[in-house]
Amino acid sequence: MDEIGKYVKYNQGNLPLIITVPHGGILKIDEIPERKSGIRGIDKNTIEIAVELIEQIKKKYNLQKKGPKLPCFAFSLVSRSNIDLNREKSKAFVSTSKLANEIYQFYHSKIEEYIYHNLDKFNRSLLIDIHGFESDKRPPGFRDVEIILGTNNLKTLFPEPGPKKEHGKNVRGKIVKRFNMIGIQIAPGHHLRKEYVLTGGYITKKYGATNIKNSQSIQIEFSDRIRIHDKELRNRVLFNLAEIIIHELEKDFS
Repeated sequence: MDEIGKYVKYNQGNLPLIITVPHGGILKIDEIPERKSGIRGIDKNTIEIAVELIEQIKKKYNLQKKGPKLPCFAFSLVSRSNIDLNREKSKAFVSTSKLANEIYQFYHSKIEEYIYHNLDKFNRSLLIDIHGFESDKRPPGFRDVEIILGTNNLKTLFPEPGPKKEHGKNVRGKIVKRFNMIGIQIAPGHHLRKEYVLTGGYITKKYGATNIKNSQSIQIEFSDRIRIHDKELRNRVLFNLAEIIIHELEKDFS
C-alpha cells in the first residue's frame, strides 16, 4: 500500500475535521484504462482551494494561541478520467484494473480511518468534500452563484429531519447566512428564486450522519471564479469559511 500512497496525498490531523478532494488530480496513469462513461473532467484548482482553506484554519487557531491545529485530509492526485473516487466502486473505474481498485480502496480506507479516529477521540467528525463547477454551465433560468452546498436535504448532517426553524443553526445554515450577509451568492440561499442545488455525491452520502452516527458531511462546490479567476474573491470566501468551520468545531456537538 505504500506505493499506492503516491497517488493520494493524505494526513491525519488533530481536529475532528476531514477535508477531501476527489476530482482535483491531474495525474494520468497509462496502466489504468480511461473511463468511458460519466463526467471525466478535472475540478481545476480544488486541491489548491483545500490547501488554502487548511492554512486559513491553521492561522486562526494560531491567533487564538491554541497551538498547532490541522485537519485530516485526503486528496486524489489521479485524473478523474482514470478513477472517479466520488462514485460507488462499480462505477468508479474500469473493473479489470487492479491498480485502480487498489487506489480506490486506499482512498476510501483513509477516509474511514480518519472518521473513526475522530469519533473515538472527539465523539464527532465533520467531513468537507470539495468540488468545482463552471459558472457558465449552470442550467438556464437558475440564479448565478459562487458556492453550492450539498447535504442530501440535510440527511448527511442529521440522521433524522429536524424542524425548519432550526435549519439556520446547523453548519450549512451558518455558511448560507454568512455568505448572504457579505454579499457572496450561495445556493441554497434564496427561497424565492430558482436554485441550482446539488444533493452531494457518493462521498458525502456514504460518510454522512444517516450512515455513521455523529459523522457529518457536506459537499462544497466552488465556482471557477473562486478557483481560477478572482484571487480576492477566493481569499474572502476561504477566510469566512474557515471562521465558520472553527466555530462549528468548537461548539458542543449534538
